[in-house]
Parts: sequence; C-alpha cells; structure tokens
Amino acid sequence: MTKADPKQPDPGRIMLATPPRFDPAALAPRLADALATGEVGCVRIDMPGAEEAAIRAAADALRPVCHDADVAVILAEHFRLAPALGLDGAEVEMRGARLRDVRAALGPDAILGAACGTSRHDGMVAAEAGCDYVLFRPYRLEGELGDGALASIDLFQWWAEMIETPVVAEGGIEAPEARELAPYADFIIPDIAIWEDDAAAATRAFARIVEVAGA
Repeated sequence: MTKADPKQPDPGRIMLATPPRFDPAALAPRLADALATGEVGCVRIDMPGAEEAAIRAAADALRPVCHDADVAVILAEHFRLAPALGLDGAEVEMRGARLRDVRAALGPDAILGAACGTSRHDGMVAAEAGCDYVLFRPYRLEGELGDGALASIDLFQWWAEMIETPVVAEGGIEAPEARELAPYADFIIPDIAIWEDDAAAATRAFARIVEVAGA
C-alpha cells in the first residue's frame, strides 16, 4: 500500500495486522515468511495499551522486515510515534480523532487510515478529509448481523460503487467472509488466527481465495 496508489491489483490486497500481544523477535521471521509470498500490501502494528518502549521495540523489529520486502508498515493509534520510528503512516479511530492534526503530525506523504466502525457517515467524513483509506469493522456476512452492530456486505457494495477512497475490511474475516468481500473491498485483513500456524501458507491460501472471488 502506498499513498500514491493505494488501490493495488493482486497481489497485495491483504493487509496483515499483528496480534495485540506478541514477541517481536519471534514474530519477525514469521512475518518475513508471510511477506515473501508477495501477497501482502501493508502491515499494521497493533499494540493497544502497550508502553512506548514496547512499541518502539516492535517497530524496530518489524520495520526492516517490511521495508526489505517493499511493504508499507503502519502503526495503529499511536500516530505521533510513527514518523520517529520510521514507519510509513498510522491508522486512527475516526471518532475522537482530529484528522487535520493527525495529518500534520504524520506529514503529507505518510499513509493515513481511518477506522470508522460501521458508520457510513464517518467513512465519508474521513474520505472527504483526505484519508488514504477507510476501514470498517467488525464484519460478518449478511444475515448474521444480530443487533446491527456489525458491518454488512451492503456497506462495502455501496462504498465500492460510490466512493473512490480505498476501503479496508476487518473483523473475524476467514474464508467465507473473504469470498463475500473480495469483489468490493480494496484490502482485507484476515483474522489474527492466521498467525497460529504456518503464516506463509495461510497468507497464500487466503490470497488465493481473494483473487478467485474478486476476479
């Protein structure tokens, strides 16, 4: 994923998110294997509640892995740290974020993503503010929406038809959800269970599903 052209053709439609708790030294070689597949467009470091020292250690371990593979790496939420850590940008929660301040802190060339929950309105505001991508989560197939707190396929269909800003889907996405989303989402974040086994094989298999379903 790059700011100049976030909508990449396959390969590269997978965005990998790290587990919320991980050992950077142990994750780095597994990430390298996953990136070697050529199927990953961006990596997001997720460390909710972590101390700054832990975030810095994770960035120092994962940044060279991503950059050696020519893959962008961004940081969730801690946007002010991203430039100092040599990362390519940040993703912030739309609600409570002042996007103008975030952009100023990141710089004009950095990737800025906005996580908008399930709100079409928030997504449109983020797109109009110049975010490089909008993310909706959590996602489930239509018919499994329960109390309405989950994003539906209709949201992604509408976005793909109406809005140019790339859209990212996240939230428990495994094979069935990936097949449903592939025609509409620019990037898809697989469930973090992808890290439990062979990350490279799991990434490759997930990418094949997205490629076939999105063709």
